[in-house]
Amino acid sequence: MSEAVAQSDSTNSVNALDINRIRAAFPALHQDVHGKPLVYLDNAATTQKPDAVISCLKSYYEQDNSNVHRGIHTLSERATESYENTRNVIARYVGADDPRRVVFTRGTTEAINLVAYSFVEPRVSEGDEIIVSEMEHHSNIVPWQLLAERTGAVLRVAPVKDDGSPDLEATLQLFNEKTSFVSVVYVSNSLGTINPVRQLIDAAHAVNAPILVDGAQAMAHAPIAVDEWGADFFAFSGHKVYGPTGIGALVGRMEHLEAMRPYQSGGDMIRRVSFSGTELNDIPYRFEAGTPNIAGTVGLASALEFVESIGREAIAAHESAVLDYAFDLASNLSSIRILGRAPERAAVLSFVLGDIHAHDVGTILDTEGVAVRAGHHCTMPIMERFGVPATARASIAMYNTREEMDALFAALAKVEDIFR
Repeated sequence: MSEAVAQSDSTNSVNALDINRIRAAFPALHQDVHGKPLVYLDNAATTQKPDAVISCLKSYYEQDNSNVHRGIHTLSERATESYENTRNVIARYVGADDPRRVVFTRGTTEAINLVAYSFVEPRVSEGDEIIVSEMEHHSNIVPWQLLAERTGAVLRVAPVKDDGSPDLEATLQLFNEKTSFVSVVYVSNSLGTINPVRQLIDAAHAVNAPILVDGAQAMAHAPIAVDEWGADFFAFSGHKVYGPTGIGALVGRMEHLEAMRPYQSGGDMIRRVSFSGTELNDIPYRFEAGTPNIAGTVGLASALEFVESIGREAIAAHESAVLDYAFDLASNLSSIRILGRAPERAAVLSFVLGDIHAHDVGTILDTEGVAVRAGHHCTMPIMERFGVPATARASIAMYNTREEMDALFAALAKVEDIFR
C-alpha cells in the first residue's frame, strides 16, 4: 500500500483528500508535453497507474513470477495466493458475498461476450427481446446485435432525453413478457450519465429477465453494491480504475455461472481429460482457460486497495467538485455545447466547440499539454442521437484539480482564437 495515500475510509472526508499527496503517487503525471506540464484528462479511456500498482507488478516479476495452479514450488504457491486473493478484493469492492463468483476476464468487453455466448444465447428464441440503452458503449451493443442475428431475437433500445438522462418512463414501457435479458451501462463513458441501475434491475426481475450491469466507467467513480442491487451480472475493466490493462472481471450470481457452458476451452478449465470425455473444473475456473494475466490480476488488487485506502466517497466528492467547476467555466465560453447535463452524472465533460471538429480541438489542446479524447468514444449511436460526428471529452480522475480545469479552458480559448 502506498504510504502517500494510507488513509482509511472511516477517517477520510472531502477536506481530508490531500490532492498533492495523491498526485505524487502517480509518476506519469509529472512530465511535460510539448514543453507544457501535462494535464491528463483522458481518464475515461484509461487511468494512470499509482506507484503502488507499478511496484506490485515489478515485485511480481522480480520475485514471484510463476504460473498459478500448476506448481508445488514456492514461487508458484506465492503467485497463486496473490492471484486468488484478488477475487477476495474484488468481491469486497463490488459488494459480492462469495469470491468464487468472480471470473477473471481481459476486461468488460470479454465479460459481456462471455455472458452473451454462454448464458444468454442458449436461453433465447426467435422473437425474444433484449434491452439495451441508447448510451451504450459498442461493446454492450455489438455482442447483442450478433446474438440477435444468430437467434432471431430482437434488440430493444431504451431512449435518452435531450439532457443525456435516461427516459425512464419510456424505458420501463419496454419491459414485458418477451424480455429475455437486459444489459445496461451504469455510468456512460461519453455523457457521464449515472443510470438508475437499482430501478432497472427491479424492472427486469419483475418480468423474470436477468440483467447485466456494465460497470466499466463506474468502478472509479460510483458506489457498487451488486448483491444489494440484486444484479445478475456485473462487468468491469481494471485499467479504468487505476489498474493494469488486459484484466477485468465478471461477477455473476452463482446459479447463473453454474448453468453456463464454457466460453473457451483448454488448460486449467478442466478437472479431468480423456478421449472418452472431459470433466469441467469448478466455478470460476471453468471460464478461465489457459495461462491468465497473473501480473495484471495481482496489480488489479493493488489498484482497488489503493482506491479503498483513499476512500471512494471522498474521491467522488472531489471529482464532483472539479466537474462542477468545469461546468462553471464552460458557461463563459459562448461557442461550447455540452452533451450530457443529466442531474446524476460523474466525471465527464463531453462537448463540441462551435463548428470546429473534435479532432482539431484535441490536436490543439495537445500542443498545450492538455490530453483529452476526441472522437465518438465507441458510442456512435449516442453521437447520432445528438447529431454530432464526435465530441471532445475531458474526463476526470481523483488526481485532477481545478487548476487543470483552468488550463483546459485557457487552451480552449486558444482553439477559438485559431479558428476565429
